Amino acid sequence: MSHPTGKQHRRGNTRQRIQDVALELFAEQGYEKTSLREIAERLEVTKAALYYHFKTKEDILVSLFQDLQRPIDDLIEWAAAQPRTLATKQEVLRRYSEALADVAPLFRFMQENQAAVRELSVGETFKDRMIRLIDIIKEPDAALTDQVRCISALFSMHAGMFILRDVEGDPEEKRKAVLEVAIDLVTQAHGEHPGS
Repeated sequence: MSHPTGKQHRRGNTRQRIQDVALELFAEQGYEKTSLREIAERLEVTKAALYYHFKTKEDILVSLFQDLQRPIDDLIEWAAAQPRTLATKQEVLRRYSEALADVAPLFRFMQENQAAVRELSVGETFKDRMIRLIDIIKEPDAALTDQVRCISALFSMHAGMFILRDVEGDPEEKRKAVLEVAIDLVTQAHGEHPGS
């Protein structure tokens, strides 16, 4: 029987590898149909080794969401300390776009497993963060059409991750195109024209 000693000393990466493999399996066969045993098998570790890091597949999912929320929390904190200018709002969108690109597989999972996400408290906390981001990019007394523009800016960034997946082209070019549309919407809502 071979011993996984070679893999074991890469311990720092184990948590990340478990998350990546779990997310792959969740995407392939759905969250509900994936078991901890299957995750352990794909990783070529024992269930006990997996259990050392995560007791349940819910724990894996919650850890993934926490990793997603950290950069968003940092962004919200940064934005709160900035003046409420158009330049700040545009920078928020740029930073958010980069954060989304880093967690694209998790976002796809959220889209494809909405029932599972709703059952976990993580779905609720993510919604809270979206509300806070919208508050940052829209003016409190904005006209309704401008509020819609700001909300649409964020949601176009989310939707772009799914819709553009099937469109030919470089992922980075697609990300920039979506970002440009989001910035245009917020710029319009701010009462200035893009490029001014």
